[in-house]
Amino acid sequence: MSLVLYNTLKRAKEPFVPRDPKHVGMYVCGPTVYDFAHIGNARPVIVFDVLYRLLKRRYPNVIYVRNITDVDDKINAAAKANNEPIAALTARTAQAFHADIGELNALPPDVEPRATEHIGEMIAMIRILIERGHAYEAQGHVLFSVASDADYGKLSNRSRDEMIAGARVEIAPYKKDPADFVLWKPSAPDLPGWESPWGRGRPGWHIECSAMSKKHLGQTIDIHGGGVDLVFPHHENEVAQSECAHGAPFARYWVHNGFLSVNGEKMSKSLGNFITIRDALKLAPGLAPGEVIRVFMLGTHYRQPIDWTEDALKQARSSLDRFYTALRNAADVPAVAGAVDPEVDAALDDDLNTPLALQALHRLAGDLNKATNVSDCARLKASLLASGDLLGILKQDVEAWFKGRIVAAVGTASGTSTVKGVGALAVGAATISGSGAVFMEEGEIERLIDARNAARQRKDFAEADRIRAVLAEQGIVLEDKAGTTTWRRAG
Repeated sequence: MSLVLYNTLKRAKEPFVPRDPKHVGMYVCGPTVYDFAHIGNARPVIVFDVLYRLLKRRYPNVIYVRNITDVDDKINAAAKANNEPIAALTARTAQAFHADIGELNALPPDVEPRATEHIGEMIAMIRILIERGHAYEAQGHVLFSVASDADYGKLSNRSRDEMIAGARVEIAPYKKDPADFVLWKPSAPDLPGWESPWGRGRPGWHIECSAMSKKHLGQTIDIHGGGVDLVFPHHENEVAQSECAHGAPFARYWVHNGFLSVNGEKMSKSLGNFITIRDALKLAPGLAPGEVIRVFMLGTHYRQPIDWTEDALKQARSSLDRFYTALRNAADVPAVAGAVDPEVDAALDDDLNTPLALQALHRLAGDLNKATNVSDCARLKASLLASGDLLGILKQDVEAWFKGRIVAAVGTASGTSTVKGVGALAVGAATISGSGAVFMEEGEIERLIDARNAARQRKDFAEADRIRAVLAEQGIVLEDKAGTTTWRRAG
């Protein structure tokens, strides 16, 4: 089966046929770097990372471009509010974005252009639009003339009234039409600005992506991606200005992921449910390390809305525990290069059906647990790892996965918690402030296990059972097998 993608432009699933199979290009709208990225920003990062991984398996040369918007009114406002230089703000938040999505196992794009490095390309494109009668200068601004483009609205399929309302257009006396949008605007002395034929100024948001995608992928790109919230006006305006400037199709396939809500509500700071990726990665008790967030996102089809809830995170963590348990049970089997499971391949080929792909991983884990000979074990383990890699998961050391878990404190109502020892054994723990959760140090766990083993050797089974109970109270599960004891943190 060949790859099939839902194309927003056609409103249908279509077989993916690149313009040139030897050179496949994908452009995805990246962050505007003025603050920490929120958990909704993680969804396109993960979705298009899976698509990138899949394309790289299918085609010899894939160029993935994801931009950084580092000139924008939100950036200017944030820098002013922080009393911070704009360059310092964008450098700091871009670095934070990279760190946060690195925890999600996202591969870096092949090219990560910054808007401020492509001002010349934007000015050149605006010149062409003016020359072709698709843009005009007015009071230091340059605006795109929506009326000049007979195809305007074809991506979002909206009526003119819907488009004007959806764009929240600024009613300005210099506009010929309320729907016209800004390509270039003047900058005050205290704001970023560049010299241009229309005076010192800065670009509008939409022209940035058109110029950067052309620079790195050409006039026509294979896939353009982003969140469904970008379909209008951002992507609609990209289509208009790019196609009017070049006289060629802009993007052949438009792929958009759905919205994310939090406990059934739209995420917003006013509702107090605004969650950054960085905050999510710190959730206790062990709810959301990067792979948990990733499996949570992949558990819903990318085009469907998704709701961020504790139960959903627990379910994602439980799935990963099952996969890692199967790998742990096969720890003695050498890891070899393996093939992606055909069911995983087929699921992803069908418009990135990641929930179905995860089901196939559950089957693989079950088969691995039931395997009775080394050759079957090796084959299934290799397939589970290769299939997980295609989804960007199962990248952790197995023992580290189980030993790195955070467990809920025992016997505490709220606030800072402590862990009580039993008898003469004091149990040390690091406290997570305000979470009602603790993390028992690995060294302390190993010390207790050694004490238990010593008790068993001298046949003091009551003491051995007591130590086991101490550990169990703190969420540490012991497994005795073949004369050795392993441990993991309970879910």
